[in-house]
Amino acid sequence: MSPSGLLRGACRTTLISLLLVCCLLPPGAQGQKFPLRVEPQNPVLPAGGSFLVNCSTDCPNPKLITLETSLPKKPVGNGLGWAAFQLSSVTSDSQVLCSGFCDGFQMTASSDITVYRFPERVELAPLPRWQPVGENLTLRCQVAGGAPRTNLTVVLLRGEEELSRQPAVGEPAEATVTVLAGRDDHLANFSCRTELDLRSRGLGLFQNSSAPRQLRTFALPVTPPHLVVPRLLEVGTTWSVNCTLDRLFPASEAQVQLALGNQMLNPAVESHGDTITATATVTASAEQEGAREIVCNLTLGSDSREARENLTIYSFWGPILNLSESSASEGTEVTVTCAAGARVQVTLEGVPAAAPGQPAQLQLITTERDDRRNFSCNATLEVDREILHRNRSVQLRVLYGPKIDQAKCPQRLTWKDRTTNVLRCQAQGNPDPELHCFQEGSWNEVPVGIPFTVMLNYSGTYSCRAVSSRGTYTVTVVMNVQGRNAHAVTIVMVVLVTLGLVTTTAALVYVFGLQKRSDIYQVNQGSTWLPLTSRKPEEAVGEGPS
Repeated sequence: MSPSGLLRGACRTTLISLLLVCCLLPPGAQGQKFPLRVEPQNPVLPAGGSFLVNCSTDCPNPKLITLETSLPKKPVGNGLGWAAFQLSSVTSDSQVLCSGFCDGFQMTASSDITVYRFPERVELAPLPRWQPVGENLTLRCQVAGGAPRTNLTVVLLRGEEELSRQPAVGEPAEATVTVLAGRDDHLANFSCRTELDLRSRGLGLFQNSSAPRQLRTFALPVTPPHLVVPRLLEVGTTWSVNCTLDRLFPASEAQVQLALGNQMLNPAVESHGDTITATATVTASAEQEGAREIVCNLTLGSDSREARENLTIYSFWGPILNLSESSASEGTEVTVTCAAGARVQVTLEGVPAAAPGQPAQLQLITTERDDRRNFSCNATLEVDREILHRNRSVQLRVLYGPKIDQAKCPQRLTWKDRTTNVLRCQAQGNPDPELHCFQEGSWNEVPVGIPFTVMLNYSGTYSCRAVSSRGTYTVTVVMNVQGRNAHAVTIVMVVLVTLGLVTTTAALVYVFGLQKRSDIYQVNQGSTWLPLTSRKPEEAVGEGPS
């Protein structure tokens, strides 16, 4: 079925011989009274296809109708004025020639065969992994194979949007187009497509497309991230570190790394619009003490931004303030000690220690005035040109016996009967003493420090005792309660009765005189006097001593 090189050479020799014969015939003999026809005329075939060629004429006595071609052929039939041949393995454009004789004259006719094939490869060149927004992007499409090239076009596409249409030139053919990358191109699909248009030859429009490639665009400002860190951080404490950058796209795809020296942190990353924020928690350790650097590195696309800030980690323990005895008896020697870490200057009760890192001490012999005394110690440490302060205080308790301040507890009191008063006495001591006042003889107790109603039987001498586990202290208080004045009350009653009689008499005289002037006398059979009553002041009600 497939022709060899020798067969093709023989066919070429035959064609050349026929052409020479035609050229050597007399000019008049070359005219064809009856034309020879080739069907189909100028066919278009897919590469590797086969088809039937028919050579025919209207000559009444034709002879030697044959087909000359370089393609493999096989006679399939003939008759008066015609001959048919099957051609196969048509892989390239070629020409077939029908020839024959009519009344001694040669007849010839030819037909051009056009072979079409689809491209073997249509491929869009790889796109950049990330494309900066605002920069030019060049798309390249390569097409291998495909025929006829005059009917082959290469189209470059963004999605379904046509960016460029170019003829396929060269082998392989390459088509390019340059576009300006924008935010809208992020995650857009780009591809290329070939169009073999054979509609003018009675066939259709054949399309082949490459695999799409997705583009990722990004925008990253030239400014570094905003890194917020504490300037100083104490060992054992925890702090938040924030790294923020605005005006980046797409913020959700940015990668953020935070590191403290050689220690990588684990930040929580959040994006809102065109802003990204990374927050990490830093816990300072003793191994990290000293000057350190915190680094925030933000990567987006093929670019990155970095910010660095200094951080000083320090240790500042203390001050520790101790008493040799936190609860001491009166007259005991007590030592107060204040200490802190290295490089720390301590000051105890205004007196500094000899040198930084050295403790400060204070000694005293306790008295009752030292009870509940507060001792304070101040510690200072200089870190990175900043002075840090800390204070600590401790209270001393001094144990001493009970006492009653006689200046606040009067020894003689004069009060009125049935009046409300307060016995103001206070006792001191550590532990706190209990204070009770008892009347001598009856041992009746009166309240201390709270109001009570004084009665006549409260008069007498009282023994006020402050008692605690450390002893007893006694103060004598004399209370004099004065009764009400009875003589003065009697005079007041007599005056009131006299005023009542005078008022009644005046009223009777007035009425009697009025009746006499009118000559009408009436005798009142009722009482001629009005009773007078006296009301004593309300007496205060109070409880007697128990």
